[in-house]
Amino acid sequence: MKASYPHMGTSAIAFRSLCRSLGYEPVQPNPPTQRTLSLGTRYSPEFACIPFKIVLGTYIEVLERGAELLVSGGGKGPCRAGYYGELHQRILNDIGYDCEMVFFWPPLRTPADFLRKVRRFKGGASWTDLYRALRLTWEKLLVLDDLEMKSHRLRPLQRRRGSVTAALESSLDLVDRAVTVDQVREARRMGLARLENVPVHDSEPDDLLKVGVVGEIYVQLEPFANFNLEEKLGDLGVFVKRGLFLTDFARTDILRWGDEAIADVARPYLSENVGGHGQNSIGEIIEYARRGYDGVVQLAPFSCIPEIVAKSIVPALSREWNIPVMTLFIDEQTGRGGVETRLEAFVDLLRSRRRKDEGKAHARISGS
Repeated sequence: MKASYPHMGTSAIAFRSLCRSLGYEPVQPNPPTQRTLSLGTRYSPEFACIPFKIVLGTYIEVLERGAELLVSGGGKGPCRAGYYGELHQRILNDIGYDCEMVFFWPPLRTPADFLRKVRRFKGGASWTDLYRALRLTWEKLLVLDDLEMKSHRLRPLQRRRGSVTAALESSLDLVDRAVTVDQVREARRMGLARLENVPVHDSEPDDLLKVGVVGEIYVQLEPFANFNLEEKLGDLGVFVKRGLFLTDFARTDILRWGDEAIADVARPYLSENVGGHGQNSIGEIIEYARRGYDGVVQLAPFSCIPEIVAKSIVPALSREWNIPVMTLFIDEQTGRGGVETRLEAFVDLLRSRRRKDEGKAHARISGS
């Protein structure tokens, strides 16, 4: 049976391994393109968010290539993403695709439903086979996150633009080809070594900026949805720290009830869980300010209620914690050129602010 899943950054590599380990023929989704978005937009409700539209377009593309089973997951309220599996299934059936979808909610929210779907997804594989497949998948996800984090640290220091990205892509291919846990760990070692071998400047520049990224998980993890924001900022000489990685999300949101540490930080400003990662965005902005970051970019799908709620708090938060925050609301009308121009202007603003602060500090020292 041919199985597929949404494309969300590097995670598609691990999910292909999971499907193959359970005896499916994986239909690997290609990285989304403008065609993907156009297909999803054509058949989606007008005010559905861009993750809904990109994922729907991805489903159509893999179904065109013969996929029979679609596997995905989402939250269980209050964000409406928990309804997306049912809506996607109905839309696909309405436009003529006869496919099955297994849509997982977090196990602590719906234990019986989760177990029933696990049984369906594992098919004829034994529970031991499932454990081994999940272990291999988890190891791959850990390594994929490690490689991405390493690329974020190195990209602003690279001597030649694009060299870190090229090393990262070849390292990801090593992980993709690994079929045992030992091979995955060896792929990690080799991948990190390839990244370390990228020529970089001998010392960290004095004007190296640090920018945090917060917002909804899909637009944080999927480069097509955020216009390769991390790579763009890195090429501008900015160290980027993403608020979410998939393994962190699994630990806090899937296997627990959320990131309580970040929720505690956010509660004085947003006391309730408004769904998605709205409360996380508030808490993470404060944490970035505490760690001395120069600025924050909030990524939000247009019409995403959790991020709209967070955005309403951001101006006061930015003033109180003295950290600039730029919010990017993204939909199918958003253009790459406009996003890149805004990022360049934001980086210029942060550098100007840094120089001004350093000038004030020098004046105080001289005056004393």
